[in-house]
Order: sequence, then structure tokens, then C-alpha cells
Amino acid sequence: MALQFSVTARNARLDAVEVTTGTSAQLRLYSGTQPADCATAASGTLLATLTLPSDWMAAASSGSKALSGTWSGTASGAGTAGYFRILDSTGTTCHAQGSVGTTGTDMILSPSAALTSSQPISITSFTLTDANA
Repeated sequence: MALQFSVTARNARLDAVEVTTGTSAQLRLYSGTQPADCATAASGTLLATLTLPSDWMAAASSGSKALSGTWSGTASGAGTAGYFRILDSTGTTCHAQGSVGTTGTDMILSPSAALTSSQPISITSFTLTDANA
């Protein structure tokens, strides 16, 4: 038997992610394969660091939460983005990580996952979905 939560509880868990991470969170894009978890040191090459909008996620609804505002910046390195990390505003604590690409990944990047230094980039899709419906 699977444990289930109400939509209200699922939304509260999702909203807690943004509250815990805080305002002016940092999004970092790296080359390579994502580490085992957020506590593991980052691997690969850091390709970009974006400061997210103050309210970087919309309020959770129906058990999901999508990006809010404009997530854009400029690549600082060259390589193919393979994963992302979302850190607090000081850049010291990783609160979320996942795959990044142009299709079929946790976070969708435009125009391409193959980045060159000084290339403008934007995140076009990112949604957190809580399980246990």
C-alpha cells in the first residue's frame, strides 16, 4: 500500500523548497553527469551561474510548482551542459539538482545545451512535481 498526501500537503512541501532555498537563489550549469546527491561535491566544468529572480517559483498548485520570472544569463565557460544545481544566495548550499538539456530533461535550456563562453542562455521550462498523489 502506498502512502498518499492531500494536494494541500503536497503544495506545502513544494512551496517549502523555495522558502528554504531563499530569494536570489543561484542556478549553476555544469558539464558532465550530476553527482549522486546535493551533498556530493560538484563535478564537471562550471559553465554558467545565473541569479534567479527574487520570487523564482510560482506558488504550488495541484501538486506542482513551475519557474517564475525570467531565468536568463550568459555562459562563462564552454562545454555541453549536463546537469544543474540550485543553491542558496551565498552559493554554498545545494538544495536541488537535476538534468538539463533541450528536451526530455528536468530543466529545459535554450538555445542549446552546447554552450560557448559569453553565449546568452535562458531556461524555458522547470517544474517541480510532488509525488504521493
